[in-house]
Amino acid sequence: MSKMNLYNTLTKKVEPFVPNIEGKVSMYTCGPTVYHFAHIGNLRSYIMEDVLEKSFRYMGYDVKRVMNITDVGHLSSDADSGEDKMLIGAKREKKTVMEIAAFYREAFFQDCEKLNIKTPDVVEPATNCIAEFIMMIERLIEKGYAYVAGGNVYFDTGKLENYYVLSNQNEEELLVGVREDVEEDRNKRNKTDFVLWFTKSKFDAQELKWDSPWGVGYPGWHIECSAISIKHLGEKLDIHCGGIDNVFPHHTNEIAQSEAYLGHKWCNYWFHVLHLNDSTGKMSKSKGEFLTVSLLEEKGYHPLVYRMFCLQSHYRKPLLFHYDVLDNVKAAYEKLRKKVASLDREGELQQEKMKGYEDAFVCALGNDINTSQAITVVYDVLKADMNDASKFALIDRFDQVLSLDLTKEKEGNAADADLTAYIEDMIQQRNAARKEKDFARADAIRKELLDKGIEIKDTREGTIWNL
Repeated sequence: MSKMNLYNTLTKKVEPFVPNIEGKVSMYTCGPTVYHFAHIGNLRSYIMEDVLEKSFRYMGYDVKRVMNITDVGHLSSDADSGEDKMLIGAKREKKTVMEIAAFYREAFFQDCEKLNIKTPDVVEPATNCIAEFIMMIERLIEKGYAYVAGGNVYFDTGKLENYYVLSNQNEEELLVGVREDVEEDRNKRNKTDFVLWFTKSKFDAQELKWDSPWGVGYPGWHIECSAISIKHLGEKLDIHCGGIDNVFPHHTNEIAQSEAYLGHKWCNYWFHVLHLNDSTGKMSKSKGEFLTVSLLEEKGYHPLVYRMFCLQSHYRKPLLFHYDVLDNVKAAYEKLRKKVASLDREGELQQEKMKGYEDAFVCALGNDINTSQAITVVYDVLKADMNDASKFALIDRFDQVLSLDLTKEKEGNAADADLTAYIEDMIQQRNAARKEKDFARADAIRKELLDKGIEIKDTREGTIWNL
């Protein structure tokens, strides 16, 4: 296995990745709240988490990745105030919460498929794990880390020595609420306490409710990820992933409740992806044009152009979205695809020459998932002093991680029958001109095709072309 160095939000530094069990990686990803389409800012995190998982696999690790689906309990403030996001979606579309959840879960995975994001090994909806949430909350009450007040169950952050271990915040920096209309929850012993289970609350219209030892109610958002991770990955987690906005309060609360429940350190590495911003700041569903994968497609961008856009920047840097930049990436992506398609795949692999580029690619991945450098290695391969077959084989391997379909044949109607007939006729005319040593005519035909975006290449098997 190759060496992997990653920035760890917990320690605030890049450090060697050492899993709990040699050769195996337990990986948890915070999944979507399925109340609306995912915008491309959300999907940046999933793209980079996908690259991380595939990098581990490329380097020889055995990875088990788990992701939750939040279909209950996530309130609009990301804390304990506001309205349940699932209920917001149901009201908006006049459907049941479960209808909303099913529709947007399917839409999310359709977007992931278009972006070549691998489905995690385990995908678990929160509504499947009510028994696990209740069991975990009961144990936290028994151990003195949780209490019942006003009908709800709260986690007592006052029992912890360092609640802010992940975020380096302090209590004075926190406000009662993010909006003036959010009232302080007077049931809490400490203002950083958070709800594990709701019963008596202002959310009377909550559609999904379950029996519990504390009355009919539903789980808080934070308990879901802890319980689902422990259920499928055990008591010691290697790496937990999410967007940077999850650091506080969500991941901070996960650490608090998980380690209180287990009695020992829970997760060794935390991987956070920074925001995608537009000209007005952080991209969100409530601002400006709601940018989705489908909207990009309508505007003429292949989803993998957006994936390449993300890979050209480091995941720990904010990424500014602009259509002019996306246009440049689109042109570069199409040119790169054509260049790879023109490679002759027949021939003996030059293993000695290939090794240096393989090492450079692995080094880029191991350097805190430096995807920009990894793409540079692809371009270096295309310029390298080695045969086409070796170049194609290397790029095909690299695309196991990059997942840009660089070596994939174009599908279906890339060219219609009339265009195909035209190209083949022009190739026949060019071949005839070359046979008669009319090279000016042959060059003119090549240029005419190239002007139409059609490249031709002469091989031992004959002339091939691609768009």
